[in-house]
Amino acid sequence: MDKKLRVGGFTPFTAIDFPGALSAVVFCQGCPWRCRYCHNGEQTESKYDWQQLLQHLQTRRGLLDAVVFSGGEPTAQSALETAINGVLALGFKVGLHTAGMYPRRIAHLLPLLDWASLDIKVLPENYDAITRVPNSGAAPWQSAAILTTPLQVRLTPTPR
Repeated sequence: MDKKLRVGGFTPFTAIDFPGALSAVVFCQGCPWRCRYCHNGEQTESKYDWQQLLQHLQTRRGLLDAVVFSGGEPTAQSALETAINGVLALGFKVGLHTAGMYPRRIAHLLPLLDWASLDIKVLPENYDAITRVPNSGAAPWQSAAILTTPLQVRLTPTPR
């Protein structure tokens, strides 16, 4: 089990990734899906040390309102909960941007979240063609059913 979050990218300031809040975005490394149009697929190696990012975020208290965990797929990492708790301890709100592939993990994290964004790619029966992973369509729709925090559902346009 990973103790440290693997981070493939970081945006230190954004006004558009958490509604109504100034935030930073942590792009978690890795995703089990292989969507042909993914713009985060190049994040194959950990480029940032999580402890150093956490120290940087500490200097942003009072300037930022929130930290958003995005991906790759953040819920694919077992260290996500520890990372979220570290951000909460600094007084930030927490957002999660997910494709919904791990509904049980999302349910477990739900009490820690202030906001979530869920990417819905297609109808469940068409997911395999997009993700290139068999039987991948049920989980995102299960995640949609359990997300009770303020939620933004993003319908991902599929290129033809």
